[in-house]
This record gives sequence, C-alpha cells and structure tokens, in this order.
Amino acid sequence: MGKIKEALKNGRILISDGAWGTFLQAKGLKAGECPELWNLEHPEEVFNIAKSYIDAGSNMVETNSFGGSSIKLSHYGLDDKAYELNKAAAEISKKAAGHDHFVLGSIGPTGKILMMGEITEDELFKSFSEQASGLSDGGADAIIIETMSDIEEARQAIKAAKSCTDLEVICTMTFEKTKDGDYRTMMGISPADMVHQLLSEEPDIIGANCGNGFHDMIGIVSEIRNADPDIPILVHANAGIPIYKDGKTVFPETPNEMGSYVHEIIDAGANIIGGCCGTTPAHISRLKEMILK
Repeated sequence: MGKIKEALKNGRILISDGAWGTFLQAKGLKAGECPELWNLEHPEEVFNIAKSYIDAGSNMVETNSFGGSSIKLSHYGLDDKAYELNKAAAEISKKAAGHDHFVLGSIGPTGKILMMGEITEDELFKSFSEQASGLSDGGADAIIIETMSDIEEARQAIKAAKSCTDLEVICTMTFEKTKDGDYRTMMGISPADMVHQLLSEEPDIIGANCGNGFHDMIGIVSEIRNADPDIPILVHANAGIPIYKDGKTVFPETPNEMGSYVHEIIDAGANIIGGCCGTTPAHISRLKEMILK
C-alpha cells in the first residue's frame, strides 16, 4: 500500500472501520478479560471482526491493540508480551485487509496521569515505542493514537511512533460537550488546542473519536478545520450517546441515522470517516453508500 495522505488527494473521502471493543464483547469477551490476549487465544474471532469491516466497505481497518501498551497490559500480568500481542494484532488485521486496504495500528491511552506523577514521560515513550514497533513489524500501514485526553501523553505517543517506525501517524482525541456548548477533553483541551499543540510533533492526520455521535462531531470537525485548513481529519464517532437499558449499555443510533450526517461532516472538513463504540459493519456499509451518493 502507498500512503493514506496520498490516497486522500483530489478530495477523495476514505471509510474507516467501526467498533472493536463492543464487537469483542458481543463475541464473548468477558468483563475483566484482556482483549489483546484474544490475538493469541482467539485469532479467528479477531480476524472475523476485521474482515467484516473490509467486507462492509472500509478502506482501512484497525488492530485489536487499543490497550496493548506494556503499562496497560501489566494489569493482566502480560506486560512482557506487549510486543508479541501487538505484532499478532497487526498480522491478523493485515491478513483481513489484504494488499489493497490500509491497516491502522491502534494505540490507546495508558490510564496513567502525568500531572499526578503516576508516570513519567520517559516511561510513556518507552512503552509506546515497544507497542508501535510490534504493530509496524506485524504489517501496519499507519499508527493511530486514539481516545487521548492529555496533550502530553498524546505527544509522547506521536514521538515514540515516529522514532521507531517510518509509518504515517494519526492522532485523535476524545471531546465531550460542556454545559456552555463547547467541546473539551477530560483534561480541558479544546479541538483547536489539540491542533495548535500537536502540530509541532508533525502528525500526518488528526481528528476525534468516541464520546459523541455523528451530530456533535460536526462541530468538533469544524473547529479543527478552522484551526488548520490543510491537515487531513479522521472521525470515528459513536453510534449515538450511550444509554443504559435492561441492564446493558446500548448505543442507539441506527445505520440510517448515522448515515444522514455524512455529508454535513464532510462539508465540515472530514477526510476519513468511521465509527467507534456501538458501530457495526451495517453502519459502515451505510456510510459507504451515502458517500457514494
């Protein structure tokens, strides 16, 4: 595969994939079980998730490695398997993607807070470097650093990915609507702050994921685009705001509802569109249909 930024030239819109965590739970992942361990113990199930998104029309698919840093894996006593689990994650998604779709190596937050002294920048850098190396060696075409709320953690992840791979690096943060109607991460970062503070690390693509349905993502994308007219923007939106129903968390937005916002989010400035929590291959298929209209 070439570069994602090259594929975006001439105004082309690319389709990403949908949820992984909720999909794994639907396949039997138990509470308290390590999702990344499925790359070794249930590779066929992980492959089926990736392949279902490719079959639905995704131009790219992520890896089952969101919590695959050694820091996060230490909760399961698996920190010594970080490289192995990430390499396996990329290999599985690469097998599903073939040679004509991109594989995005997923890196999520560690859950440790720098400003509280729970971890150092060097420790973050080392852990993210190991994860990115495994994803790259497994065949990922790009690294996607996602669901970040702390600029400094995001910065260390970008630096790490760029230091040990030659892959494109995507970084997305998670924003929530405040009572004043604007958008902030849990650490108080706005979409414009993200742009201004992360561009010095030279990510190839930036954006937002999780936390919101497609409707609220329109405003977030607009703010990112106003802050920078040129950088490609990726959006992975939830299937609506989650509700608790009959003892379960449910994401209520149907494929048709999600699809109805596609052209607005493109007009706002998005270049790559996909889903996060609660989205399914049916959602991705509908996004594809709407983009081709």
